[in-house]
Amino acid sequence: MATISLPTKDRGFAPYTTGEPIVLPKKGAAPKFNRVAYAAAHVVADPLADNDPWLDAAVDWDKTIAFREYLWDLGLGVAEAMDTAQRGMGLDWNGATELIGRALDAARHRPGVKIACGAGTDHLDANARVTIDDIIHAYEEQIETIEGMGGQLILMASRALARVAQSPEDYARVYGRILRQVKQPVIIHWLGEMFDPALAGYWGAADHYAAMETCLAILQEHAGQIDGIKISLLSKEKEISMRRRLPPGVRMYTGDDFNYAELIAGDEEGHSDALLGIFDAIAPAASAGLARLATGDIQGFHGILEPTVPLSRHIFKSPTRFYKTGVVFLAWLNGLQDHFLMIGGQESARSLLHLAELFRLADKARVLHDPEMAAARMSKLLAVHGLA
Repeated sequence: MATISLPTKDRGFAPYTTGEPIVLPKKGAAPKFNRVAYAAAHVVADPLADNDPWLDAAVDWDKTIAFREYLWDLGLGVAEAMDTAQRGMGLDWNGATELIGRALDAARHRPGVKIACGAGTDHLDANARVTIDDIIHAYEEQIETIEGMGGQLILMASRALARVAQSPEDYARVYGRILRQVKQPVIIHWLGEMFDPALAGYWGAADHYAAMETCLAILQEHAGQIDGIKISLLSKEKEISMRRRLPPGVRMYTGDDFNYAELIAGDEEGHSDALLGIFDAIAPAASAGLARLATGDIQGFHGILEPTVPLSRHIFKSPTRFYKTGVVFLAWLNGLQDHFLMIGGQESARSLLHLAELFRLADKARVLHDPEMAAARMSKLLAVHGLA
């Protein structure tokens, strides 16, 4: 245990004493799950790069790949080059290509591990006039690159398509063209506007239930080319509604970082698998909980995962797109990287009060690997802010 004085909302300070963390599993055979579980993994910035952080992404490749090895050791798959890795929010397509290649090379030395890679249209000039055909060709270019490296595809939502599409038929045209040519079943990602405001109105409707009809029609028509769909709308009601209407064999991957525990546990009509950014931050708890679920220990599963939900809701609070700051902060507290710097300077996207509360909630969720080290690092951050 460790005691630290943390700032409070009333501009004061209060002592906080940590509890006991979850015992990290020893290295060995990965645990067995009865759910498919991907963690969308972050990238580690290079703190010694001589670059302009707001303009250039400098990645510490060794630490970044080591983090993926850590996730695989815990039995989790890796969803690569997604928004958790600051894709389109600091990491451009060239950087994503290198990240995907390096991660796939590392995965080849780990038979049986899961890795799926994001393909999108983010190399298009955001200020240029583009057509639907341009968007199709952009998807095709990234798909060809990833398939050429042997990667499974996650079809990411396209900002360009959200900007250009005039109707649901435009979405059907783009996805139909792509899905008819992929080499293996893909995961489709519906990322809500709370994660990326540029994706508002995706599938051709501002109302999510109306958009769902378009998406479901595409899934039904191309079910043989689809492994599953990940929806990130932060609404368990919408996810369950869609899950119950999926074509046979198409998985629902929850991207709901507010309600993941109950969605993964499921109900009498089905369950969700997982593709979650929060699993990056709470990987040991996710692994332990999923292992309990696989044995039929529902109570044990909830006993481990439910305490992490308040932490996740805090990390993903509005503006949700800044959640990546909390994910990287927790990786630093846990000694999984040596600094709290991010590409694009995104370490500044959350307040000190937000990070102090994150520390408390992470401890209550038992996901501080070494509370004394975490407290020492938190003290250093306070000192940088003149609060030592």
